[in-house]
Amino acid sequence: MAADRAAAGTAPAFLVEPFAEYLALERGASPNTVLAYRRDLAHLVAFLGARHVHAPAGATAALLREFIFHLKDLGLAPTSIRRHVSTTRTYFKFLVGEGHVLRDPSERLATPKRWRALPAVLSVAEVERLLAAPRAEEPLAWRDRAILEFAYATGARVSELIRVAVRDVLFDEGLVRLFGKGSKERVVPVGRRALGAVALYVREVRPKLERGRGQGRLFLNARGAPLSRVGVWGVIKRCARRAGMSKRVTPHTLRHTFATHLLEGGADLRAVQEMLGHADLSTTQLYTHVDREYLRTVHRTYHPRA
Repeated sequence: MAADRAAAGTAPAFLVEPFAEYLALERGASPNTVLAYRRDLAHLVAFLGARHVHAPAGATAALLREFIFHLKDLGLAPTSIRRHVSTTRTYFKFLVGEGHVLRDPSERLATPKRWRALPAVLSVAEVERLLAAPRAEEPLAWRDRAILEFAYATGARVSELIRVAVRDVLFDEGLVRLFGKGSKERVVPVGRRALGAVALYVREVRPKLERGRGQGRLFLNARGAPLSRVGVWGVIKRCARRAGMSKRVTPHTLRHTFATHLLEGGADLRAVQEMLGHADLSTTQLYTHVDREYLRTVHRTYHPRA
């Protein structure tokens, strides 16, 4: 606590005292509320100072996101982190309003509530069980296996998956063209196993389904029409139940698992951003929260003094 007060007191450029006066006089905050804001702000000042940022104008959106993840890594409760986010936003609104900074880097700062909204992640073992769930004796087993393999291999949104045309799969190059939000095209690698499952489906199953109603789409339903969102959800739900999954598994679960497994394996964040089709890197950074939880779990499980 003393270190917090010292951090705030030795950084006049951060205008802590004028901010405290603003809270008390203009917003009518109680002394306890002002004290809580000062304490939270002291944490931010100390964090920025450790990264050689000695004035609020040097704070960036990326640094503020790193600060919030830093608080999570320290083990702070979600309620405490939400209060820090609120303090940070109020502080920068004050600075902008007073003309001390020109921009507000806290506008899109995520909170723990948003983190918790992320879907469950499957382990590698659970993915293997899910992929093995389609039964070979069933007529659409190879189609279902191709859907599961493709979704996990590419991280495609369900809206993208159902729009993939046969011609979009570049078998020789191991790539697929996906069309995301706003019909924005991106090219994503497809792993060898997924490519093999899709090739088998295209060669052996799809011709039997196609009755002139397929519109060139890759994945068809039993009547030969393009598979719908609900159809994909049904395939995944059925296979998850057969695999004995206790957690809820949806198409987005596989997309989330794709991203998390890449990050756990050491993939570059910007490469994952490109494959997911995120316009903003901050959206992809949400997945690193799960990656950190995974690392903590490994540490607790295997470190002798954890």
